[in-house]
Amino acid sequence: MSHVLKAAVGPAARRSSTPDVTDTVAAVIADVRASGDAAVRRYSETFDGWSPASFRLSDEEVRGIVSSVPETVLDDIRFAQTQVRQFARAQRESLHEFEIETLPGVFLGQRNIPVQASGAYVPGGRYPLTASAHMTVLTAKEAGVERVAATTPPNDGLPPQISVAAMHLAGADEIYVLGGVQAVAALALGTETIAPVNILTGPGNAYVAEAKRQLFGEVGIDLFAGPTETLIVADDTADPFTIAVDLLSQAEHGPDSPCVLITTSDEVGNAVLGHIKALLPGLATRAVAEPAWENHGQVHVVGSLPDAYRLADLFASEHVQILTADPREALEQMHNYGALFLGEKTCVPYGDKVIGTNHVLPTLGAARYTGGLWVGKFLKTVTYQEVRSAESSALLGEACGRLSRLERFEGHARSGDLRAAKYGTAPLSWAPYAVQS
Repeated sequence: MSHVLKAAVGPAARRSSTPDVTDTVAAVIADVRASGDAAVRRYSETFDGWSPASFRLSDEEVRGIVSSVPETVLDDIRFAQTQVRQFARAQRESLHEFEIETLPGVFLGQRNIPVQASGAYVPGGRYPLTASAHMTVLTAKEAGVERVAATTPPNDGLPPQISVAAMHLAGADEIYVLGGVQAVAALALGTETIAPVNILTGPGNAYVAEAKRQLFGEVGIDLFAGPTETLIVADDTADPFTIAVDLLSQAEHGPDSPCVLITTSDEVGNAVLGHIKALLPGLATRAVAEPAWENHGQVHVVGSLPDAYRLADLFASEHVQILTADPREALEQMHNYGALFLGEKTCVPYGDKVIGTNHVLPTLGAARYTGGLWVGKFLKTVTYQEVRSAESSALLGEACGRLSRLERFEGHARSGDLRAAKYGTAPLSWAPYAVQS
């Protein structure tokens, strides 16, 4: 019974960059590594026509920019950030440190330590993604990161006012007006005027994404990013017009953004196709949304909702919206998604802009093995051990010696033997002298 009403006709997004992007990014990173600020300035002039006395905004400059933003806009930014802060704070409070005694006098513990410095990239370009400041800067501060350095490209030769305001209100400690690979490389590697960070976060174009990929290892990153993806699961109770509007809301992210509908109803699927055809001509972002839908849009009709959930799991989409009679059923049925949006009263743009969950999410099937950005990404979960009991140390030492020799690690074994002898009665046959208790 399953069939396809509309298939994708364009090539799927790549998991790796094209050779020209890879080579260009590698060259810029190597130049910044070797020449620091001089290279950063040269690339900023070349790509953005931007070469101020300092790429970092002073406190006075930040205050001036923020004061130029209408108060109603600042109120909206504050509202969105309050939602993000509430959810991020609840996430942080859910992470508990602990210490347990596993043997008499043997104490094992876990701590959650924030990274010391984080870099947040807030894109400009086609769309100034101001909301990225909430997701990357504010979430890091809620995790307890001491220093958050945020950067965004110039806009028509000027600092982008709303993005700067959002970064400031989110709590950025340093704000740079600097874009592209040169910005990412400067934050990751450090220059004469920009101290390096421990983790890079935030979306960007193909060059920024490739720069993060190449720098991963020297620094942490949030995710390997691909085009925005959305998938809707709908039954025969869903409103086709709502589905069409919601699919197009994500198609406008980019011409390679996949938009997928999986429905149990032929009638719903065909109605959605009709509505999209009618809506596209009047959409202000048609130049982007239309190729996304024409080349990467899909409509699948399946026999049942369990079939729909199974197919949706194979897509492992970044955003999954559930428009069914019982949307919460998907919480139990589905496994692979970046974020789940339940019912008609919510939508993916809420997650992108205002509702409070983080919008930096896995793409290109990565939802099969990871979730999105959250406070835990800025925390290092580390362990510690302490043995206070002589008897337990001797017991562990004997076991360590035996198990290490099974693996032919004689040095490891002797470290265990030593404690078995010092704190117990085991002989130390390999030592040329007596061990003092």
